[in-house]
Amino acid sequence: MNRVMPMIADPNETVETYCRNWDGVTPYARATIVHTEGMTAAKAGAKAVVTVAGDLIGWIGGGCIRGAVMRAARQALETATPQLIRVRPKEQITATHDPDGVALHASGCPSKGCAEIFIEPVMPKPPLVIIGTNQIARFLAAFGASLHFEIVASDGRSQDPDWTRHPRLEGGFIVIATQGAGDIQALTSALRGDASYVAFIGSRAKAQALRERLVAEGISEGALARMRSPAGLDIGARTASEIAISILAELISVRRSREKSGAS
Repeated sequence: MNRVMPMIADPNETVETYCRNWDGVTPYARATIVHTEGMTAAKAGAKAVVTVAGDLIGWIGGGCIRGAVMRAARQALETATPQLIRVRPKEQITATHDPDGVALHASGCPSKGCAEIFIEPVMPKPPLVIIGTNQIARFLAAFGASLHFEIVASDGRSQDPDWTRHPRLEGGFIVIATQGAGDIQALTSALRGDASYVAFIGSRAKAQALRERLVAEGISEGALARMRSPAGLDIGARTASEIAISILAELISVRRSREKSGAS
């Protein structure tokens, strides 16, 4: 009787399936072998996923490479920064980095093979809450979606808006484009929340007047310090689309600064 052997899934396809089905919330790191020298169990093109729980999905070789990948993946997730690493026999390593800046990891494998692995952290999109329905708000939503922001739109009319319960709001951004239609309500909700970036689209004079009203509403000075107005970088913007671009430019600057500092 002939036995039908079970099909073994391609490890790379397992990785691709994980990435396609990602929930968009839980960070993970993707590891890809880009170059090998000598005898190595896995060759260039082999892939794996490292989860925040410390699981490795896919296959990139044995323990000689696995340990280095796990360490580098943890660091990449902590800093949200991709990196290239080299794994070499321990007797060949005399420094922590090669002259070109690539981090070195020691291997004790008897095969004496070498490998270069690219580690890429995959992080959830930071939420961009846009309160308002005017033209600037529409441009912010359209442009922001292509800049790796999760767009959360609100007309600002609800007394208990859903966006205030977003699970990642602390690391997100709020832009208030209400232009007189619920300014105080939107600012109060935003400043009583956890978001570290709250921008209000309006003149300095209007923002100052609103600050005085917010103090009367019981908003603390510490919370008011998070309110940015005028919103965006000073690039001489005039049109609605240009104002949206100036605001998004500031958001990108803040986001990259957080990544450098290792903040969420």
